[in-house]
Amino acid sequence: MADFINVYSETPNPKDLLRVIKILNKGGVIIFPTDTVYGLGCLSNNLSALDRFAKIKGLRIEQAPFSFLFQDIRSLSNYVAPMNSKTFKLVKRLLPGPYALIMNAAQKLPKPFQKRKTIGVRISNHPVLQSLLPLLEVPLITSSLHDPDEILDYTTDPENLFEQWESKIDLMLSDGYGNNIPSTVLDLSTDPFEIIREGAGEIPF
Repeated sequence: MADFINVYSETPNPKDLLRVIKILNKGGVIIFPTDTVYGLGCLSNNLSALDRFAKIKGLRIEQAPFSFLFQDIRSLSNYVAPMNSKTFKLVKRLLPGPYALIMNAAQKLPKPFQKRKTIGVRISNHPVLQSLLPLLEVPLITSSLHDPDEILDYTTDPENLFEQWESKIDLMLSDGYGNNIPSTVLDLSTDPFEIIREGAGEIPF
């Protein structure tokens, strides 16, 4: 049975964070708040968790359009190819924020991502994630959670969200009602960059 934890966004309880870390290290899959919609995630180096994550989403983990969730720009340097000054300035301008960026992958990504040419990158400015991610040894793999109701698209009520996903996850972190607008997705692997989806973030022209 999955756990449900209410967190205070600005000052997350350290005991709650340690509980999250313990669950993640054991191969757990969790739901957590972001600066856009609630996300599903697991550790990017835990193969059993990644397998569960992929089955929940109904996609192959090797090629699925998931994002790596990093704590800051410096921490993504081992996962993306060297950036030119133009790209670096744009990334620094956008992140942290409500953006998912598609970027050229580093030559040596960890299993099972080693064949990927590009990866999704997110750095959220949500205070819970800003507190949690520095305590993890690796970034999270994450994806937004779509509502089964095609009209709603995203569930904002955490209790409803927990009811929908409780049987498939190990923990949900709730900080109350979430947003229903997803991140803006930009493909920075092309020059000029390409707008894949317009969402919560402004388009940087």
